[in-house]
Amino acid sequence: MVAISVLDLVPVVEGEGPRDALLKSIDLARHAEALGFTRYWVAEHHNMVGIASAATSVVIGQLAAATTTMRIGAGGIMLPNHAPLVIAEQFGTLEALFPGRIDLGLGRAPGTDQLTMRALRRSPMSADTFPQDVLELQALFAPAGPSQAIRAVPGEGLNVPLWILGSSLFGAQLAAELGLPYSFASHFAPDALMQALAVYRERFKPSEQLQSPHAMPGINVVAAETDAEARYLATSLQQRFVGMVRGARGKLQPPIDDIEQYWSPAEKAHVSQMLRYAFIGSPETLRRELGAFVANTGANEIMVTAPIFDHEKRKRSYEIVAALAPELGKARVGA
Repeated sequence: MVAISVLDLVPVVEGEGPRDALLKSIDLARHAEALGFTRYWVAEHHNMVGIASAATSVVIGQLAAATTTMRIGAGGIMLPNHAPLVIAEQFGTLEALFPGRIDLGLGRAPGTDQLTMRALRRSPMSADTFPQDVLELQALFAPAGPSQAIRAVPGEGLNVPLWILGSSLFGAQLAAELGLPYSFASHFAPDALMQALAVYRERFKPSEQLQSPHAMPGINVVAAETDAEARYLATSLQQRFVGMVRGARGKLQPPIDDIEQYWSPAEKAHVSQMLRYAFIGSPETLRRELGAFVANTGANEIMVTAPIFDHEKRKRSYEIVAALAPELGKARVGA
């Protein structure tokens, strides 16, 4: 059985605001915990009217307080936007309040545009020091030495698992070198997935945190009672990606009857490529397609995001995925 987790982008849907999105995420986290999902992550994005998780550590605190056993974390914190000491203090505080339940996924992308980066007071060159910043963060979480001048309080000596996130070979190489778990963003950048997983496994060096590779690709899943209903619900996801192509990001839109009238042939081709790992359908369809994905990738875990406009239908989608979990991974490569 492969582990299954949730990536929640805290979507703001058309006609609602950030408060509505945050309250729905709290409700969804409780639902996911009851369904047995392994972890629940939110991601750092800035200056996006359709995503309400900009203050990522604050959101994680609320989600952790609303749940009791499920791991809660960041998928991820965009480390170039922050001093490692600040992140060590924030996630040290979360770990102190919710011991044994906090994950810290780290990415080197800014999670925003260049203008917003300047508003964050970060240099476009900040990503160049990402490996050094990860090492600095590890050192801040380690037990403090007797003459250590800079200490993260809370943070030092706490067991906050670090993950490397990525959509290219760079993250795979870094995760392998440091012996950290690796999550690939195939839910929006699928091209290098198989190559990145191969590099990660081939070059992995055991560490104190992790003795063997642990790979977790991210995927979109829209599940419903029938294939037709799932395809209808998935038009919200498709509209979101068309908006990315058009440079017009906005709130998550309600589903539409005919997506072919919405996008051009070129947009359809581009979005379909980006959504190569979007799994849309009934339980029977997903049983077959998710099973093949897990077998082909050898994933230790999959992280599922479900950008569905209707909150109750989104919860139902996760129910369907949870029911399939015992059957996934039986034929996993390398298992």
